[in-house]
Amino acid sequence: QVQLVESGGGLVQAGGSLRLSCAASGRTFSSYRMGWFRQAPGKEREFVAAISWSGGSTSYADSVKGRSTISRDNAKNTVYLQMNSLKPEDTAVYYCAADLKGVGVKSVNYWGQGTQVTVSS
Repeated sequence: QVQLVESGGGLVQAGGSLRLSCAASGRTFSSYRMGWFRQAPGKEREFVAAISWSGGSTSYADSVKGRSTISRDNAKNTVYLQMNSLKPEDTAVYYCAADLKGVGVKSVNYWGQGTQVTVSS
């Protein structure tokens, strides 16, 4: 069982940056592929980024590629999402995900409660 707690969301102007953090409980964190998803109002939850257990492999949605960086610190049981050059269309609730088997919502075994990111124009 893994519990995930996100932090770092907030209100930022377009062009600004935010760093999201996800603290995980459980001794198996370092063995899990981790990721971030987001859900905007009226839209389905979508994949944002993922990172392998070692941190050696990452993947991104086209919508955030080049503007976001996912990273992890297995010693701290924490995964991060650095988001730069934020756009109003990045506004969403961002969810931390653990034990991803793919990029679809159904591929995720554990979810955090979400953190709101709002980008003003």
